[in-house]
Amino acid sequence: MILTGIADEAGAALDAQINATRQLGWQYVEMRTVQVPGFPKGNFHDIPDKAFDLAAGRLREAGLGVYCFGSAIANWSKKIADPFQITLDEVQRCIPRMNRLGAKFVRIMSFKPGDAEDATPPEVFRRVGEVTRMFRDAGIQPVHENCMNYGGMSWRHALELLEKCPGLQWVFDTGNPVFNPDRSKPKPWPRQDAWEFWEHVRDHVVHIHVKDATYVPAKNNCDYQYPGKGQGRVRDILKDALARGYDAGISIEPHVAVVFHDASVKADEKVVFDSYVRYGRELEKMLADIKAESAIYRR
Repeated sequence: MILTGIADEAGAALDAQINATRQLGWQYVEMRTVQVPGFPKGNFHDIPDKAFDLAAGRLREAGLGVYCFGSAIANWSKKIADPFQITLDEVQRCIPRMNRLGAKFVRIMSFKPGDAEDATPPEVFRRVGEVTRMFRDAGIQPVHENCMNYGGMSWRHALELLEKCPGLQWVFDTGNPVFNPDRSKPKPWPRQDAWEFWEHVRDHVVHIHVKDATYVPAKNNCDYQYPGKGQGRVRDILKDALARGYDAGISIEPHVAVVFHDASVKADEKVVFDSYVRYGRELEKMLADIKAESAIYRR
């Protein structure tokens, strides 16, 4: 099993991301955005070549590998009406950088649906299928995240996407179902159930994002919490995964101090860093407890 984390949640600066990972004693990072000294912050596949060269060198010096790229490809900020060339350009920038670092997985999405949509347009399957083919041809495994995208509208939409995009696999985010409506059900759409989603997609999961939250109806939003404290069924899902022989990546995406896609949420750099490290420690403890409990039952 590989423990890693979406490192920009420890801080925007590359040094913060490296230091948090080393403090946890982990060997890998999941790169998403990064601030390299002298360059503006950006996604790891979008920063200038010189910035990427510097980042790659610093990661190598620190003895850290990149397990997954948290790309911006077809993510919640993109719509299916946008020119497909935007996506193709991102893929073409991403592939050589991933190959250079030996990264195994790339997280992708499937564009943001309109507020009233409950069906996936055929163009989404065409585009995600082409992106999947491009990465697979380059020896890289794309993994789709259940988030604010067509494939994340419900577990039924997820399975349809997987069926129509051969070669695609899944990164399951434990916390995203808490705030996402289940668009496969009658209106008014209820919130998704994390365990129900997991049960239906787990055979396709090759990477896990650990996030936890509690939905607050009065706010029409979530309060993000440490693993096991919310409605993401984190412990149940990880226990089930381990019982089924899961031995791949588990990556933290805390959101407890900052929310990546919500610029209104601000926090002190030390608070962000410390909360990330604490999140990693709490995940380690949860996994140790699950393994100890399983050992007792096997006696």
